[in-house]
Amino acid sequence: MALEIGSIAPDFALKDQHGQVVSLSSFKGQKNVVLLFYPFSFTGTCTGELCAMRDDLSAFQNDDAELLAVSCDSPFTQRVFAEKEGYNFPVLSDFWPHGAVASAYGIFNEEKGCAIRGTFIINKEGVIAWTVINGMGDARNAGDYKAALAALK
Repeated sequence: MALEIGSIAPDFALKDQHGQVVSLSSFKGQKNVVLLFYPFSFTGTCTGELCAMRDDLSAFQNDDAELLAVSCDSPFTQRVFAEKEGYNFPVLSDFWPHGAVASAYGIFNEEKGCAIRGTFIINKEGVIAWTVINGMGDARNAGDYKAALAALK
């Protein structure tokens, strides 16, 4: 079961597409975090969602907010995916231990071996302030994230 609003967000440290370790706790007290889990790199819906974020990046990655995209794909896959699509935000690998972070957030699909489409907005205190969980093939609405971030100001 996915974590609920008001829960403390589990900390994590994952490698991004450049091999740099990114931890949730590094943003505590400084930025709200849009934590976006997606099933697989290079798939139509996932690529479309992340490209929408890329095309409006200043709304999700600025002085007050940080966008972190996470899938269970390998760090090497994340690098090629991010380079191909021009993602200038951290694309994190929850590859090993496989799906550990997605599991901590209650959105790991054991049968398929991937995260389901879950988004968590975590406030500067490290508390989940907003969340939405979509089915594997159901795209999310980036406008909802903007409204949730605006409510935190």
